[in-house]
Amino acid sequence: MHLSSPVYDADTARNTEFGDLPEWNLDDLYPGEDSPALAQDLAWLEKECASFAADYEGKLATLDAAGLLNAVQRDEKLSMIAGRIMSYAGLRYYQVTTDSARAKFMADMQDKITEISTPLVFYSLEFNRLDDAHLANLLTQNADLARYKPLFDRMRAMKPYQLSDELEKFLHDQSTVGAAAWNRLFDETMAGLEFTVAGETLNLEATLDLLTDHDRAKREAASHALSDVFQANIKTFARVHNTLAKEKEIEDRWRKMPTPQTGRHLSNHVEPEVVEALRNAVVAAYPRLSHRYYKLKAKWLGLERMQTWDRNAPLPMESDRLVKWDEAQDTVMKAYADFAPEMADLAAPFFSKGWIDAGVKPGKAPGAFAHPTVTTVHPYVMLNYLGKPRDVMTLAHELGHGVHQVLAAEQGELLASTPLTLAETASVFGEMLTFRKLLDEAKDDQERKVLLAGKVEDMINTVVRQIAFYDFECKLHAARSEGELTPEDINALWMSVQAESLGDVFDFHEGYETFWSYIPHFVHSPFYVYAYAFGDGLVNALYAVYEDGDPDFQSKYFAMLKAGGSKHHKDLLAPFGLDASDPKFWDKGLSMIEGFIDQLEAMED
Repeated sequence: MHLSSPVYDADTARNTEFGDLPEWNLDDLYPGEDSPALAQDLAWLEKECASFAADYEGKLATLDAAGLLNAVQRDEKLSMIAGRIMSYAGLRYYQVTTDSARAKFMADMQDKITEISTPLVFYSLEFNRLDDAHLANLLTQNADLARYKPLFDRMRAMKPYQLSDELEKFLHDQSTVGAAAWNRLFDETMAGLEFTVAGETLNLEATLDLLTDHDRAKREAASHALSDVFQANIKTFARVHNTLAKEKEIEDRWRKMPTPQTGRHLSNHVEPEVVEALRNAVVAAYPRLSHRYYKLKAKWLGLERMQTWDRNAPLPMESDRLVKWDEAQDTVMKAYADFAPEMADLAAPFFSKGWIDAGVKPGKAPGAFAHPTVTTVHPYVMLNYLGKPRDVMTLAHELGHGVHQVLAAEQGELLASTPLTLAETASVFGEMLTFRKLLDEAKDDQERKVLLAGKVEDMINTVVRQIAFYDFECKLHAARSEGELTPEDINALWMSVQAESLGDVFDFHEGYETFWSYIPHFVHSPFYVYAYAFGDGLVNALYAVYEDGDPDFQSKYFAMLKAGGSKHHKDLLAPFGLDASDPKFWDKGLSMIEGFIDQLEAMED
C-alpha cells in the first residue's frame, strides 16, 4: 500500500454485512508495477513499434497478400501488449482513484505508450490509401487475410475523414494533454467529492444509493446534498464539458465530419438512420412508458406530485432486506445455468479466480463495468455492491459482458471487440434471464408486482433516460458550436429533456438542474448513451424469439457472442429473423416494456 493511499483495512473492506466480497487479483496481467515482465513488455513494444514503422512505412502498397497478412498480425500483437499494460494500469487506478501513486503510474504508462506508438500512426492512414480493387484482389488470394475484412471495412469507413499524416501524428501526440487529461481531472474530482447527509460524510456512490432508500426524508436529504456539492463544483464541470465539446468540434471540423455524432456512429458500425429510428421510436413512446409508469408509481407512493428523489424510490410493499453476496451469486448463476449450462460454466471463474472487485472502498471509482483487458488474459468485473436487489441485476449485467468478452476472445485482438451497440447484448440478456427466473419463483402477487415494477424502472432508466441523455448531448454539442456555455446554459439544456422524458407528474427541486455534471459517459464517451437503449431494444426483440420457442436459440445466441466484432448487426440478427434497420424493430422492444406496465395496471383492478 502506497503512503499516499487512503488507509483502510482490506479484510474489513471485504468482509461486510453482505458477506465476503471478492477483490481483484491482477497478477494475471502483471504481478506489480515494478514487475520484470512489464518492463520487458514495454521494452519489446518500443523496439517493435520502431521496427514495424521501418519495415512498412511507405511500402504497404507494394506488399503481396502474405506480406500484408504479416503486417496485420504484427499490428495485432502490438495492440495486445499495449492493451495489456494499459489494462493493468487502469484497473489498479480504478481500485483507488485517490491514490496519487497509482494515478501517476497510469499517466506515465499512457504517456509512454502514446510516445512509443507514434511511429505507427502512418499505418491506418496508408492502409486507407490502398486502392479498393488492389485490396479486394489480395483478400481473394489469402483466406487468413480475408478474415480481417470486417476490421478493414471499419478502418476504411474513416477514409473520408482522415487528415494528413503529419496532422494525425500531432493529434496522436497531444492526446494525453487533451481529452485524456480532462477525463482524468473529471474522474479525480468526482472521486474526491464528499457529501454530508444527516451528519454523515459519504462518497458519490453511497450518496446516490440513498436515492433508493425507503425513508423519503433520507432520499430528499441525499438529493439536496448532491445538488449542493455539484453546484459548488459546477464551474469545474462546466469547464470540462466546454473544453471537451470544443476540442471535439475542432477535430470534427478538420475531419469534415457532418455531425458531432458521426464519429460515434462510425465506431459503432451503425447507420445514422438506424440510431435516428431508435431515438424517434423511444421519444414517441415516452407517454406510453415513463409518463404512464410514474403516474402509477405516484399512486403507490400515495403522492399527488413526484419529486426527483422519488423516481427510484422502492415501493412501499418492497422489502428492504439486504441480499448477501452468496445469494446474489447463486441467483445469477442459476439463471444462467437454466438458460444454458455452458453460460454458467463461463461465468464461474469470475467468482473463483479473482476476476471481480465488488466492495465499496475509499477512493474506488463509482459505478460498475466489465473490462475485457486483452484476448490472451480474461475480463475483470468491477462493482460497488451494496446488497440492493438492483445490485443483483448489476451483477447479472456485468457478468453478461464478461461472458461475452470471454467468448469473443477467440476472434483475436483486432476482431474480438464489439461495437457499443452490440456490446450491451449479453449484459442486458443476462439481466433478463435473472429477472425472469426471479419472476417465475415469486411467492405471491405482491412479490411479482415489486419485481415487475423494478424491471420496468430499470428498462426506463436504460431506454427512456438514455435517449433523453442522448438528446441532451446533441443539444450540448450543437450549442457549444455557437460559443462558450455558462453553467446556467448547460443546466437549461439538461432541464429541457427532463420533463419531456419523465412526464408531468414530476416537480424538479432547485439544484436538480446540475445533475448532468456527474454522468461520466458525457465526458469519457460522447454519444455512448444511445448504445444502452439500442442494446435493450435488441435484447427485448431477441428474448421474444427465445420465448417463442426457437429450438436452436441457444446455439444461435452463442454463435452471435462468439462473433465479437467480426460481423455487422444485420448479419448477427439475421439468424433470428430480426433487422434493426426496420423501424418496426424498435417498437417490438418497446412493446415488451409496455406489456409489463399493462400487467402492473391490471394488478390495480
